[in-house]
Amino acid sequence: MAITRDFKETVQARALQDPEFREGMLRESIECMLAGDLKTGKALLRDYINAIVGFEKLGKLTKKDPKSLMRMFSADGNPTASNLFDVIYALEKKEHIHYQLRPAQS
Repeated sequence: MAITRDFKETVQARALQDPEFREGMLRESIECMLAGDLKTGKALLRDYINAIVGFEKLGKLTKKDPKSLMRMFSADGNPTASNLFDVIYALEKKEHIHYQLRPAQS
């Protein structure tokens, strides 16, 4: 089922106004990818990019072609680890946050 335009606009409006929501979107995308759910992680990251920076600005931040970035984060895209981490680093820097990997407590 496709996401409606109203839903996307609602998510974007909330993300632009709520830094905690925005950070949660980014964190959730990274956690999904680390858990092995690359498809969901990429989709969440694509939603974050569309809502917050757009692919044109992300291209400037990462020095990568915006169209290449769009392909990387499409449903069939397969970003290299280097490209994926370049994007995450640029987004962390933009948000003034830094994620650290720690073992889960059992």
